[in-house]
Amino acid sequence: MTESSATKLLNGDACRRTLNGKNASKNGYVKNHCPFQQPQKYRRSGEKKQNATHNPSLYKKPFVESFEETPLLVAVLTYMGYGILTVFGYLRDFLRHWNIEKCHVARERDEQKDFVPLYQDFENFYTRNLYMRIRDNWNRPICSVPGARMDLVERVTHNYNWTFDHTGKVVKDVINMGSYNYLGFAESTGTCADAAIEATQIYGVGVGSTRCEMGNLDIHEELEELVARFLGVEASMAFGMGFATNSMNIPALTGK
Repeated sequence: MTESSATKLLNGDACRRTLNGKNASKNGYVKNHCPFQQPQKYRRSGEKKQNATHNPSLYKKPFVESFEETPLLVAVLTYMGYGILTVFGYLRDFLRHWNIEKCHVARERDEQKDFVPLYQDFENFYTRNLYMRIRDNWNRPICSVPGARMDLVERVTHNYNWTFDHTGKVVKDVINMGSYNYLGFAESTGTCADAAIEATQIYGVGVGSTRCEMGNLDIHEELEELVARFLGVEASMAFGMGFATNSMNIPALTGK
């Protein structure tokens, strides 16, 4: 990482790797104290933060977003298609109930009927009657790295997409338009792979703890400063996304 204005801490101290207060280790450069426990430099309301970029007009600009309007015929046909599938779905459920049509979904045995049901028929209605009709277009197994192009395992179904059999053939060079590999992290070579190897050699694969304990690195604070500059605000906070974001971080910042 390069030393720039983005490497300055939120409390006004410069965040350079050779300054005091940093311990160089195999896991990068970790600050001695928790960022939330460091002595804060209180400023008057009229003082401006030296490292922050104030741009109050940023949020006063009108936000205009336009979308292509769906043609009326397309909308009507789409709703009609869902309606027809729904009607036939209820008809098929009626036939399954009387064992006229074979049921492929999991259900309780007769001796389990007195217990709380494990499977709700209505909740599974979409999966049974609508999704199964087009299931062959989704959840396709691949046998290569999910890059811009990938290889698919060919499969066939003999019971209307309830089960699939692999033919042993491979469909080569299929364009990947539905993968999370939009940044190329799954590739073994390239810019992302080289940057990941370099960062791993400096900082390791993870901090092994929360930021408020002993997991705060200089790149965390550089990220927060960069986000604050980009948004034109005084400061920002960055933390991992997941369940803890909703259960711990948000309640610590705001109430009902």
